[in-house]
Amino acid sequence: MEEKKFDLNSIIGFVLIFGILIWIMYQNQPSDKEIAAEKAKKELIAKQEAQAKADKTKTAVLPVAAATTPGDTVQLAQLQKTLGGFAYSATLPSAKEGFTTIENEKIKLKIANKGGYIVEATLKEFKKFEKNSGQLVELIKDNNANLNIQLQTADNRTLNSKDLFFEPTLTKNGADQILTMRLKAGANEFLEYKYVLKPNDYLIGFDVRSQGLNKVLNTGKPLDLQWDLKTYRNEKSISYENRYAEIYYEHEDGKINYAGLGKHEEETVEKVSFIAYKQHFFTSILVTDKPFTTSKLESTNLVNDEKIDTVFTKQFKTNVPLAFSNGEIDYKMQWYFGPADYKVLKSYDKNFQKIIPLGWGIFGWINRLIFIPLFGFLSSTIGLSLGIAIIIFTIIIKLAMSPITYKSFLSQAKMKVLRPEITELGEKFKKDPMKKQQETMKLYNKAGVNPMAGCIPALIQLPFMYASFQFFPSAFELRQKGFLWADDLSSFDAVVKLPFYIPLYGDHISLFPILAAIAIFFYMKMTSGDQQMAAPQQEGMPDMAKMMKIMIYVSPLMMLIFFNSYGAGLSLYNFISNLITIGIMYVIKNYIVDSDKIHAQIQENKLKEPKKQSKFQQRLQEVMEQQEAAKAQNKKK
Repeated sequence: MEEKKFDLNSIIGFVLIFGILIWIMYQNQPSDKEIAAEKAKKELIAKQEAQAKADKTKTAVLPVAAATTPGDTVQLAQLQKTLGGFAYSATLPSAKEGFTTIENEKIKLKIANKGGYIVEATLKEFKKFEKNSGQLVELIKDNNANLNIQLQTADNRTLNSKDLFFEPTLTKNGADQILTMRLKAGANEFLEYKYVLKPNDYLIGFDVRSQGLNKVLNTGKPLDLQWDLKTYRNEKSISYENRYAEIYYEHEDGKINYAGLGKHEEETVEKVSFIAYKQHFFTSILVTDKPFTTSKLESTNLVNDEKIDTVFTKQFKTNVPLAFSNGEIDYKMQWYFGPADYKVLKSYDKNFQKIIPLGWGIFGWINRLIFIPLFGFLSSTIGLSLGIAIIIFTIIIKLAMSPITYKSFLSQAKMKVLRPEITELGEKFKKDPMKKQQETMKLYNKAGVNPMAGCIPALIQLPFMYASFQFFPSAFELRQKGFLWADDLSSFDAVVKLPFYIPLYGDHISLFPILAAIAIFFYMKMTSGDQQMAAPQQEGMPDMAKMMKIMIYVSPLMMLIFFNSYGAGLSLYNFISNLITIGIMYVIKNYIVDSDKIHAQIQENKLKEPKKQSKFQQRLQEVMEQQEAAKAQNKKK
C-alpha cells in the first residue's frame, strides 16, 4: 500500500492557521504597561475605600464615645446640636457597631444596630455559581443594600435613619423569632422596625411604626423610605443572568408590570402593593398591606463589559412615601428573600409568581396551564432526572402536535400534486396575472384543496415554540442540575474554553447548541424541497425557493451564535424537538401519505360538483373580479 504523506501546501496551511491563533492570543494579552496601570488603579481604589471606611467608622463612634449614661443631661445637650430629638438614641449602650442575627432552616439574617436594617441575607440551601462552589447565595452583604427613612424633624432638621443607632430586643413567640429595633427619642418615644421570622419560611414580617413622635417629627408631609440594592452575580454567565434581572411591581388591582429595561431607567408609578428586585433565579420583595401612593423606581445596568464587570448585575433603587395617620407612622409590611421559583412564589398566594416572565397572552397560558404542570409532574412526581424529564416532556409535546404536523404535510403533498397544473396555468395566462390568479383559485376549489391549509397548522405550533423560549430560562428546577456533559442545565454547557473572546458568541463552545443547529439544518433540508414544490413562484412575489435555500444555512448559524450562552436545557429541548419532528416527517412522508392516492383523489374531486366557496374565497374572488373590471375600464379610457 502507498504510504499517506502531507504535501507542502497542507504543511504551510497548518503552520499559517497555528500562527494566526498564536497572533490572536498574543493580541488579546494585556501589555506590561496596561497591567501596571490596572494594578495601580486597583490599589488606589482600595486605598480610597479603606480611608472612607475608616472615616465612616470614626464619625460613627465619636458620639458614642462621649455617651456614658443613658439620658445623661450633659450628653443630650451636646448631641442635640446635631441630632435634635433623636440625641437620646446616641446615649444608649446599644449606640455602637453591633449586630443581631436571626435564622431558620432556609435563611440567615443579620441586622445592624446602626440603621436597624438587614446588612446580610444568606440563603442556606443554595450555592452560587455552581453546585459544589462552597459559597452560599448571599442576596445582601458588604453594604450592597441600604434601607433608609429620611426624617424631617419639627425643628427643621433632616436626619437619615441609616446613620442613627437603633436599640435591639430579641424575643420569641412560640417558634417565631421577633426582633424589635427602636430608634429612640425618649424612653417611650421611638421609630420601630419589627422583624418576625417564622420557621422554614422565606417571608419575614416587617412592621414600621412610630410612637410619641408627633412632636419630634414634622408630620405635615410623608416620610421618604428609600430601598437600594446592588444585586450580586450568582450564576455562571453574568450576561445571561443580567438579561433576567429587573424591577417588577404590583398595582393594587393585582396587575403586574416591570420598570423598563436599558442602561438606566426611571419610572414613577402609583398605588403599588409590592416591589420586587428580581434577579435570574432569586428575588428580594418588599410587600405592604397599605399600597404606597407613589413609588419612584430606578434601575441601572452595571454590566458594560462582561469580561470586566463580573461582580454585580443591576443597581435597583426605590423611593416611597410613608404617610402619617393621626400623627404617627404605622405600616405592616413583609420582606421576601428567596428563590424565584414559580411554585414557591405561588404558595404565598400574593401574586409573587407573576414576576416570573412566562410570556404574555397565549404564551403565558401555555406555560402556566401545560408546560409547568407537565414538567413538574415529570420532574417532581415521577422523580425523573431533569435531563430525562426534558426529553420525555419534549416527546409528549411533539406527539400531541403530530396531527397538526400531519395536516401541514398533507396540504404540502396536495399542492405538490397540483404544481404541474398550476405551472401550466401560469404559462397560459402569462400576460394576464389577474386571470391566472382567478383560474388558480378555481383549480383549488375544483380539486378540493385549500392553499392556506399548510400555513394554519404551522401557525398553531408557533405559540408553543415561543412559550418554550420563555419557560426553560425561567425554570428554577434546572438550576445546577446536570445531564450528560452539562453540569448545569440552566446555564451554558461549555465543552471547550477558548483563549479569546468572539463578539456575540463568547469565549467557550457549547455542545447542545451545535447538536440543535445540526438537527435544524437536516430538518430544513428535508422539508425545503417539498415546500418549494408545494408553493410555485408567483409573479411579483419574492422567490421563496431562494429564500428557503438561504434559511437552511442562516437558521442553524443563528442557533449556534445566540444559543451558545443560553441555558443547556433550552438547547436540549430544541435538539430533541427537531429530532422528533424529523422522525415524524419521515414516517408521514414514507408510510402514511401516498402521493398516488392523493393524485387519484384530486382527480376524482374534479369530476364532482365544486364545493361551495368559503367566505374568504368568495371575498377574494370578488376582489379579483373588481380589479379585473377596473383594469378593463382603464383600457377603454
